[in-house]
Amino acid sequence: MNSSPRYDTVWTDARLATMAPGRPGLGVIEDGAVAARDGRIVWVGRRADLPAGDAARTVDCGGRWITPGLVDCHTHLIFAGDRAGEFEARLAGATYQEIAAAGGGIAATVAATRAASEDDLVAAALPRLDRLIADGVTTVEIKSGYGLDLASERTSLRAARRLGEIRDVGVATTFLGAHALPPEAKGDREAHVAAVLAMLPRLAAEGLIDSVDAFCEGIAFMPDQVARIFAAARDLGLPVRLHADQLSNLGGAGLAARFAALSADHLEWTDEAGVAAMAAAGTVATLLPGAFYMLRETKVPPIALFRAHGVPMAVSTDCNPGTSPMTSLLLAMNMAATCFRLTVEECLLGVTRHAARALGLAAEIGTLEPGKRCDLAIWSISTPAELVWALGALPLHARIRGGR
Repeated sequence: MNSSPRYDTVWTDARLATMAPGRPGLGVIEDGAVAARDGRIVWVGRRADLPAGDAARTVDCGGRWITPGLVDCHTHLIFAGDRAGEFEARLAGATYQEIAAAGGGIAATVAATRAASEDDLVAAALPRLDRLIADGVTTVEIKSGYGLDLASERTSLRAARRLGEIRDVGVATTFLGAHALPPEAKGDREAHVAAVLAMLPRLAAEGLIDSVDAFCEGIAFMPDQVARIFAAARDLGLPVRLHADQLSNLGGAGLAARFAALSADHLEWTDEAGVAAMAAAGTVATLLPGAFYMLRETKVPPIALFRAHGVPMAVSTDCNPGTSPMTSLLLAMNMAATCFRLTVEECLLGVTRHAARALGLAAEIGTLEPGKRCDLAIWSISTPAELVWALGALPLHARIRGGR
């Protein structure tokens, strides 16, 4: 009886950056191999140590690097219209807050998105998603938040789900009903919070929500209002994440920690108390250098405090129509290194292991380890630093999802 292992695919002659927590740094294995069966990794290690077995397919990687498939853990891919005019206004000196007060910003995208059909939203988002895929992304988080009423939020979330059916990519959906005030609220934040609380259980019952987000800021929603939304999400068994401390410190990081949020995102104004609370709660800090860059901010997130307190840092594109119209996760890493002084190791862990954790998917993706889904990115590079350094490069050789 043949008891040798059976493999669907084995990738050999590869240099592996496993990102596995049990290994130092990037978890590098020289002259490595990865074996998969039924869409899962079953073995990772030195090629010489690969247990002899039957492989339906063997792929010689020619000495290329393999990392986990990249994870973009904070995007707003579903929207209609554009806001290039606001970019011009900011160049002329207008602030983000002034543009919002004049009816621009998120409100402008809401009008365009409400006028679009589900098919329109899918068609508009596909080119953005394809550019992320070309950067080696195998999992992407997609928020709603440009509909702000039940029908439009439902349409946006359905469009996000469809993207994961049309393309071979994992999609995690986030309900961001508390993103901004819609025009019908007439400035009444409490009225819109009540509307969000009514939408939440209905959309959750339809299976459209993987997590719940909110924008906690002076131009959006106050901490006590966000807390009510998060309490409702908790009652439904849904994890939360938070746009926190981007433009001011309202204690958003601490609020996120109080609800054991998967992540708190932006965090330019977070103080040490907020960082310590995140560390205690296990909340990931998701850094969004694209918005920092586009808004020409000068207040850098407290990177040294995150390091000192052991808070894992994810990096994401924050792809959105106004403040971060970026569709390259490799560029986001370069910005994180250049603007925030992250190391190459921190950037790469930030788009793999820590990004997976920010989505609550650390058991499934983000590292090259047995049992994980076989999501791989194979790169034509000489060193992983090239992925952070090479502006505008297209180094992806092959992208594997679920072993295919």
